[in-house]
Amino acid sequence: MTAWVSKRLSEVTSKIGSGATPLGGEVAYKQHGIALIRSLNVHDGEFRLKDLAFLDQVQASRLDNVIVESGDILLNITGASVARCCLVPEEVLPARVNQHVAIVRPLQNLLLPKFLQYMLVSRDCKDRLLHTGESAGSTRQALTKAQLQDFDVRFPESINEQRRIVTLLDEALADIATAKANAEKNLQNARNLFSSHLQSIFTTRGEDWVEKPLGDIGKVSMCKRIFKEQTTPTGDIPFYKIGTFGKQADAFIHAEIYRQFRQKYSFPNKGDVLVSAAGTVGRRVVYDGEDAYFQDSNIVWIANDQTKLLNHFLYHFYGSCDWNSTQGATIARLYNDNLRQIVIAFPQSLDEQKRIATQLDVLTDETNRLTDIYRQKLTAFDDLKKSLLHQAFSGQL
Repeated sequence: MTAWVSKRLSEVTSKIGSGATPLGGEVAYKQHGIALIRSLNVHDGEFRLKDLAFLDQVQASRLDNVIVESGDILLNITGASVARCCLVPEEVLPARVNQHVAIVRPLQNLLLPKFLQYMLVSRDCKDRLLHTGESAGSTRQALTKAQLQDFDVRFPESINEQRRIVTLLDEALADIATAKANAEKNLQNARNLFSSHLQSIFTTRGEDWVEKPLGDIGKVSMCKRIFKEQTTPTGDIPFYKIGTFGKQADAFIHAEIYRQFRQKYSFPNKGDVLVSAAGTVGRRVVYDGEDAYFQDSNIVWIANDQTKLLNHFLYHFYGSCDWNSTQGATIARLYNDNLRQIVIAFPQSLDEQKRIATQLDVLTDETNRLTDIYRQKLTAFDDLKKSLLHQAFSGQL
């Protein structure tokens, strides 16, 4: 059996160091030139070319102490992405790194770069990296050069054994990546199929269908504005803000305030469709009639008497809306006038509306069922990947 050894990272590397931001920051970046690698490019086992920055020769020369070489490991050392790492791809060289990314250059006669990359993205090793500075008083969102130098790595002494493990991981993880990509494609296909069917229902209309702006169906309503001092972390009536819409409320209002407001102002009725007008615009829920209060302007509904349009049908119509086109590409919220002007097509027969809405309920349930299946598969693939890496670096492969 091949012997494994433990060494400090400084003992098996020729360089550990990070760079700096060029003078002028992002203003100094170019469209072409020498690549400047930032933390957003570095993901676990994956280098992402999106938003790769470039420097001219003068700017790059100021960072000549952090020239990235073939076989270097890139490791994020600050921020929310701390401890993410990957092997630098040949196609981005020559390159430099900024202050948020460290170059870890293994001595390749002792430690293969690909083996070190796999080791650093394994769960056990990453957990140790994330906790390595806590005893020294630093945070989980920063790794210092000294901490990296002292970090223990364990590996087979034999380069051939390292190469064998890398080959096994390459093949297994490639198969997992292919299976995961197929599951993600199937998940997207299920969603696209539902979306296509939903769109076809609202674009292929029968003879008795009519078109009307939502403002002609009913009044756009919202709760009266409530001030922060009128809310409480605990209380009688849940207060749903845009961030908790459709989820668990984290604020409340007192019953007396709620009673006063109910006597004076508009409130949704049970079954009304509430729509988010900010954040994730167009997210909707059906009001269950329980006592609750909703953030003004950001959560709205159509006060509809349902003699012409069933809320059940309206709920599915909202699901077919392209909210980006209704709100404008640069607007982050849906204004009342936007909602009033949206044109809805619907059959005049309430029975037909009910039939269509019920059919869409069945399709929604089936789509959700398939979504759950594919999400479970994706989770299983991620778990399998973690298990393989754990086996590899605990000497079980």
